[in-house]
Amino acid sequence: MVGRELALKIAEAALEKKATRIEIIDVRDKVDYTDYVVVMSGRSDRQVAAIAGGVEEDLKHKYGARCSGVEGLPQGNWVLLDFGDVVVHIFHQDTRGYYDLEALWLDADRVEFEGQQANEGFVFP
Repeated sequence: MVGRELALKIAEAALEKKATRIEIIDVRDKVDYTDYVVVMSGRSDRQVAAIAGGVEEDLKHKYGARCSGVEGLPQGNWVLLDFGDVVVHIFHQDTRGYYDLEALWLDADRVEFEGQQANEGFVFP
């Protein structure tokens, strides 16, 4: 499994762990190190770590997709998972705005996925 399909499975796994504000960004024409970037948020350091662990385990066990690198654990403010064709950024909700990665690819296409609408507006106080 590669590219778009992998990014969609990652978003699905993240939703199971209650990740919020999930965006799948198609960067195939923008960068040479990956095809898709998936950005999401968690409410706490523990949730960020749980999302990262859940995504990694789910993709490995269900689809045989292996993560080639993990950065940011155990701190949990920002975790990066490298699946090759897809790079995943999981931010603590308070940290995400500071880095504003989505702004790097404002002109890149976004990939819609099932469950996205219910997830977009869910903001914690």
